[in-house]
Amino acid sequence: MSRKYRSRRSSRKYARKSRRGFIFTLIIIIFLIYATINWVLPYFIGGIGVVKDMIEPPKVMTPKSTQNSSLAPPVLNIPYEATNSAEIDIHGFASPNSRVRLYLDDEPLETVDVSSDGSFTFENVALYLGRNNIYGTTLDEKDKESLPSKTIKLIFDSEKPSLIVSEPENNRKIQGGDKKVKVSGKTEPGAKVFVNNMQAIVNGDGSFSIDQPLNDGDNTIFIKAQDSALNISEIQRTVNYAAEESSEESE
Repeated sequence: MSRKYRSRRSSRKYARKSRRGFIFTLIIIIFLIYATINWVLPYFIGGIGVVKDMIEPPKVMTPKSTQNSSLAPPVLNIPYEATNSAEIDIHGFASPNSRVRLYLDDEPLETVDVSSDGSFTFENVALYLGRNNIYGTTLDEKDKESLPSKTIKLIFDSEKPSLIVSEPENNRKIQGGDKKVKVSGKTEPGAKVFVNNMQAIVNGDGSFSIDQPLNDGDNTIFIKAQDSALNISEIQRTVNYAAEESSEESE
């Protein structure tokens, strides 16, 4: 009995040792795999890269450039901020015998040659309704562009400005008193108002008022509103002025 007991006890003890040995071995294997992946392998790959660079140095990639910053940009000449024309000509100056490319809202339109005196012209440039952002670049012989010119913001507006004349009413008759009549009304803010070619003061809300001198008899009054794009609205009024009869003439 004692021998059998000792034999079983030894077997269990050996099994426990074997199990601990297996776990310890497994831990070591996992650690070696981890060290290989995180430490040994990167150094090995890095070493291969260094050797490869020594044998065949990497090519230095230079970014492609389509811009010549030393080339002077063109000067565009658009002497107005708004227009009622759907197409315009754009003149300007740039380096003689170069070329100029025109951009509208960041989209290239066309390229023209610059003359020997430095002048150029873009003809019949079509505009969009509303604001148009226009600029240009100068091109050298390798088609490299200069920095862009100053952007010109041009408004294309083909609508006539609103115009309301509150007074005088048409065919008004005035007898005696001062030989003048008040002309008042309203237009769109920013527009100019002319009454018989005399400019009236327009308030921020578009309202205006001006006194118009009168002659005896019928007086024709032309009221004109003109916006920044030179669109015009006109209204005509007729006012008749008659002096008061004196008491002696009435008798």
